[in-house]
Amino acid sequence: MSGTSSERETAARTAEKSATRPEHVPGAETPPAPDRDGGARTADGTGGTTPPARTGSEADRHTKITILVALAANLVIAVAKAVGGVLAGSPALLSEAAHSVADSLNEVFLLAALRRSRRPADSRHPFGYGKERFFWSLLAAVGIFVMGGCFSFFQGFEALHSGADETFSGYVAGLVVLGVALVAEGVSLLRALHQVRSQGGGLGGLRDPALRTVVAEDGTAVLGVTLAMIGMALHMVTGQVVWEASASMAIGVLLVYVAYRLGRDARDQLIGEAADPELSGRIRALLRAQPEIDSVEALFTMKMGLDSTMVAARIDLVPGLDSERVEEVAVRIKRSLARTFPDTDQVFLDVTDRPAGEAHESPAATGERGGA
Repeated sequence: MSGTSSERETAARTAEKSATRPEHVPGAETPPAPDRDGGARTADGTGGTTPPARTGSEADRHTKITILVALAANLVIAVAKAVGGVLAGSPALLSEAAHSVADSLNEVFLLAALRRSRRPADSRHPFGYGKERFFWSLLAAVGIFVMGGCFSFFQGFEALHSGADETFSGYVAGLVVLGVALVAEGVSLLRALHQVRSQGGGLGGLRDPALRTVVAEDGTAVLGVTLAMIGMALHMVTGQVVWEASASMAIGVLLVYVAYRLGRDARDQLIGEAADPELSGRIRALLRAQPEIDSVEALFTMKMGLDSTMVAARIDLVPGLDSERVEEVAVRIKRSLARTFPDTDQVFLDVTDRPAGEAHESPAATGERGGA
């Protein structure tokens, strides 16, 4: 790369790049992009500012409290539903008991995810343990599917096949248990939604798979308890068990759908999901804004954890840079990326002089699957 053109040519090309990029501020001076929760770390384009996002450890403490609240509520509710379901002979109530047991086990998985995903990197896992959070979230989704959805289907079919003989006192006991469960699940859901709002709201507040699972569980539980109450009330009024059996199977459908959505998200993250397109675009723009970079041939990103993103870029430098200058440029660009995007804690730069025509035909340039 060094010695391929005169210093005059290098200076001219650098000046030309700066003139065609009016938004460029050299080196680490590049204005920080919005953070992962949608706010900005410094003044934005309109002159306004937003407060910085919570640190990972602080957010984990709040998430842990939210999970513990959900765990306590689910344990109490599971016992109450099981006792009420046996006494009342209610399939819908027993389905809800299975749902609460599955949720309780899932909270244990999520607590393990919080603890294990924050372990520091070591020789066996040089990129850290951030993906542990995605793994335990996948187990939670499987638990919802097997222990919640499948058991609810079983209870519904069993009720249709054998019928259910409930007394008036059994109906009353069941409805009281479900009413208490609705209040407890509602409180847990409000706590989870409050944390989502405090972390930016919307998709930004739900970026943590542990918190996302708690919100999904509590929201499903509130809807499931409502369906169970409606089914039991209609059974009591009409004497037809089909209403309660239908409610049990509807709860099963709901749980299977939620488990599928949570499992799909966890799968995408485990197999190596790229950073969101907006972040990738900002990273590419920062690289292109550097006067020493002639072109960005390819950019690859992958989420390594909740607050960790790996960036690998294939770049073509301007002619005339000697080896020491190339090293200085690489170090400065990495620091600039880390300062502007704190989540990019793993940055790899590959200097190449690949012909432009070949670069345009690559998956990264054409946008095909597997490219940047």
